[in-house]
Amino acid sequence: MSASTQSNDLRNRILFTLFILAVYRLGTFVPLPGIDPEQLQIMMEGNQKGLLGMFNVFAGGAVSRMAIFALGIMPYISSSIIVQLLTGVSEYFKNLKAQGEIGRQKITQITRYGTVLLATIQGYGLAVGLESSADLVINPGIFFKISTVTTIVAGTIFLMWLGEQITQRGIGNGISLIIFSGIV
Repeated sequence: MSASTQSNDLRNRILFTLFILAVYRLGTFVPLPGIDPEQLQIMMEGNQKGLLGMFNVFAGGAVSRMAIFALGIMPYISSSIIVQLLTGVSEYFKNLKAQGEIGRQKITQITRYGTVLLATIQGYGLAVGLESSADLVINPGIFFKISTVTTIVAGTIFLMWLGEQITQRGIGNGISLIIFSGIV
């Protein structure tokens, strides 16, 4: 490869990474359907400290806006940790790890399924919690819960995919860069 080709490839990878991170940042401003933005602002003014504030930092402000990326990439990280722990204690996972590339692909797929499961559980918890806040949800009920869980899970899956795209076609570890851009 010539120096010019390598330079173009590096530039394209950097631009791709920046584009994906910009898409992520934009998604932190897209609100969940059915939330009253005025009531949300009132509720969040007094809750910026503590655990909620920490989650908000890692999700790039998406929690305070109750955006489609409110869970951020945390379900994926939790799933990855669980799978890594299982690799140390479960014979099934130990055997997968010993299979090389094929085993690694299976472990990655299990991690993805775990991410969807955790995002579903957390999304449902979020929907129930939002409904319990007075006047925050415009039309509480089963439709709100279903739409919130679906939106949150889709947002998490999309973030996981964005991270994988950065890792494959951009610069660096995509998940780490998404976390970093959320904090910055």
